Amino acid sequence: MSEHEQPQTDTPWWRRAVVYQIYPRSFADGNGDGTGDIAGIRSRLSHLQDLGVDAVWFNPWYLSPLADGGYDVTDYRRIDPRFGTIEEATALIAEAHEHGIKVIVDIVPNHTSDQHAWFVEAVNAEPGDPVRDRYHILPGRGDDGSEPPNNWMSVFGGPAWHRLDDGEWYLHLFAPEQPDVNWRNPEVADEYDAVLRFWLDRGVDGFRVDVASSLTKDMTYPDIETDVQAVMSSNRVPNHPHWDRDDVHPIIRRWRALLDSYDGERMMVAEAWVSPETYPLYLRPDEYHQVFNFDLLLAGWDRDEMASIITDSVDRAAAVGSTPTWVLSNHDVMRETTRYGLPNGTNWRTWSVEGPFDSLDPELGLRRARAAALLILSLPGSAYVYQGEELGLPEVWDLPEEVLDDPVWERSEHRQRGRDGCRVPIPWSMDGPSFGFSEVAGWLPQPAEFAGYAVEAQTGVSSSTLELYRRTLAARREYGTDDEQITMLELGDEVLAYCRGNGLRCIVNFASTALELPEYSKMIVASNSEQDDSVLEPDCAVWVI
Repeated sequence: MSEHEQPQTDTPWWRRAVVYQIYPRSFADGNGDGTGDIAGIRSRLSHLQDLGVDAVWFNPWYLSPLADGGYDVTDYRRIDPRFGTIEEATALIAEAHEHGIKVIVDIVPNHTSDQHAWFVEAVNAEPGDPVRDRYHILPGRGDDGSEPPNNWMSVFGGPAWHRLDDGEWYLHLFAPEQPDVNWRNPEVADEYDAVLRFWLDRGVDGFRVDVASSLTKDMTYPDIETDVQAVMSSNRVPNHPHWDRDDVHPIIRRWRALLDSYDGERMMVAEAWVSPETYPLYLRPDEYHQVFNFDLLLAGWDRDEMASIITDSVDRAAAVGSTPTWVLSNHDVMRETTRYGLPNGTNWRTWSVEGPFDSLDPELGLRRARAAALLILSLPGSAYVYQGEELGLPEVWDLPEEVLDDPVWERSEHRQRGRDGCRVPIPWSMDGPSFGFSEVAGWLPQPAEFAGYAVEAQTGVSSSTLELYRRTLAARREYGTDDEQITMLELGDEVLAYCRGNGLRCIVNFASTALELPEYSKMIVASNSEQDDSVLEPDCAVWVI
């Protein structure tokens, strides 16, 4: 068995996997045009193997105008030429498997691109034509139909309706370039079945399902009073007309049956911003395998809040036979190294516009992010690592306005910079026009400080964040356990500590003063590069046994 292979057990791989998220546009550029691609990913598989991850999740690489970073899909059966070809994608899946790495691809079932063949056909059809029933296309309100069908709002800001030239309106819960499909239409269900089969037949091990709780809508299209951002913050809104509806679950069960018909352990993980009350419903044995836990991502650096989230999440998942799915950052949120460097309570979505900018403490943020990595990687369940986390990359929150690509910037009327700051290409070497990402400057500019975060700069440096991740993932394999419970330990009001079934203890010091460590036989890994044997510094974490 190689050092990167999981020990053979009866436990499905996804229950405890460390999954590395790749944003293809920003990971590695293989053809030198400044945009990341499949060739670049294939050239860097050894990095992922050396890191010790079990699987990779690729953000959408399908044919797309990239109006929303690829989440506006034109054709699931074609790779966007900027990223490569279907043959290259198929080869990448096989090569990842040769490296002992599973593959998860993204599926976006709530909407298509406005350039999708279905939507082009719908726009060119007459009102009332059955092809329009694949989407939510309605007459407007008012005597002349000039008002939207209702008051629903887009997640990206502004109305969720856009008017066609013939006077009817179509629904888009996200950008206008992303029309929502109508899941009451059987053609929609059949098409997504075919898409899943297309990729399962090419060897993928699982799917990450985008906006998984939004697919079905109240077909009476009532007005609502709830703020859309409140819904996207894991709050339960009973009988909401387009979030977390009961009638979404038959769709999930249909997908689960399809996956279960394939050999091997194929899985689905849902991006579902749902409440604690409905979270377990998505994890029933015939529905999703896992649901991302965003509560920890949204939490401040606070011992009590994090401890409560951890115990509740473990209990909720265990109640339905699943495991938690931990995440600290992704392509949609500010990087945790920067979030944790801001005072608790800061609205990090607007901070990069409103400030105060001097409230950011980058060194504190990195120290806390390193401790948080030890926290989630010692918990039961799986953990997702977003590209660059293993390097300790900060958010590039001050990108020039003229390079901003995310639709959130314009749709929010410049009140939010959007998500470009966490999507800046990652650095591989200490010099060059894009620090080894490409032979030319990347599609988003990297700050000069990225040279010090490069893989080249950190490799072999024991104090670096990259080497910390490598040590921690190796320790997770050596000291991991199939036991999926934790026992919380009382070591003080400002200390978060727990024990796993094999005796492994994770201790995180949230206090402003050092903590005297309890007795232990071996220190396995420490987030502080200069960790003392007996004292745990503030905002640091250790694993002991």
